[in-house]
Amino acid sequence: MAVEILANKKVLIVGATGGIGSEATRLIKNGQANVFITGRNEKKLKEIAHANEIPDSQAFILDVTDARAVEALAAKIHEKIGQLDILINAAGIGYLNPLEKTDAEDFMELIDVNLKGAFLLMRHFLPPMKEAKKGLVINIPGVLGKAPMAGAAAYAASKYGLNGMVKSIREELKRTEVRITNLYLGGVDSSFWDRIDMRVNRDKFINAKEAGRAVWFLCQQPASGVVSEMVIQPFNHQAI
Repeated sequence: MAVEILANKKVLIVGATGGIGSEATRLIKNGQANVFITGRNEKKLKEIAHANEIPDSQAFILDVTDARAVEALAAKIHEKIGQLDILINAAGIGYLNPLEKTDAEDFMELIDVNLKGAFLLMRHFLPPMKEAKKGLVINIPGVLGKAPMAGAAAYAASKYGLNGMVKSIREELKRTEVRITNLYLGGVDSSFWDRIDMRVNRDKFINAKEAGRAVWFLCQQPASGVVSEMVIQPFNHQAI
């Protein structure tokens, strides 16, 4: 059934070089979708493209904070295939630090990648969907886009901002069948935690491949409804 739903769908996966994005890429491509991918790591991007038989012409190095680069990519893809059926934003960065240890530069980097990047992607890929009155956008704010946490002031600011932006954009799409879904993930065992100075039991986190599978699942929404949000948290990700 998944193959039938995704067959020939035009899908862009931004951040395909991460653990979540790479697994979503594999599953969606196996569903016979026409997949385009982006990433910041050229070597990883090529590996994922070749492993999934995605043509090099459909794999792009992209900095989501670069407005001109995002606009150019959108123009290139739209010229080739028209509007996307599905846009998946799996790009993002993060760290946790007390307020007094958070540098202004680090704060702005989080805002640039997690919030400005999402804005640029939707700014340039949503209008053709809106005109066609169909399409799906999946963002991944994480649970820190819904609930506060000590040490997450900067990170949560970027994710709460994404949450508010998406909710406002939904109001502009009410007369269309364009869907926007937010995937709120709790602790995912990914490279995110390599930068975090906090003792946690990563063995009890959500597996990145399982998180990618959740993205794949959300691509198969029924025509008669929309999954506005999905929340997945580990049973226990408390500090040890």
